[in-house]
Amino acid sequence: QVQLVESGGGLVQPGGSLRLSCAASGIMLSINALVWDRQAPGKERELVALITSGGSTNYADSVRGRFTISRDNAKNTVYLQMNSLKPEDTAVYYCRVGGNWGQGTQVTVSS
Repeated sequence: QVQLVESGGGLVQPGGSLRLSCAASGIMLSINALVWDRQAPGKERELVALITSGGSTNYADSVRGRFTISRDNAKNTVYLQMNSLKPEDTAVYYCRVGGNWGQGTQVTVSS
């Protein structure tokens, strides 16, 4: 049984930083592509960042240069470092692995 548990969300001021974590069980992150998605109120879920099993990364244009996806295979955890946050980054952030999603973590960027 695959379980993904996100954490690290919260309220942050514009320009601030957060690091999201997604701890996985029941699946090996090292051999899977890992994705962070987000869904803002009234909007469709969108891909934010991806890291392949080989370590290649890709980002949505809206976050490139500000967000960094990484993983720790020993901890079976994927991270999303978010810097220079903007109000439009406000959303529920989900990690996705092998067709499985976590419950999400809320990120709110507001002054």
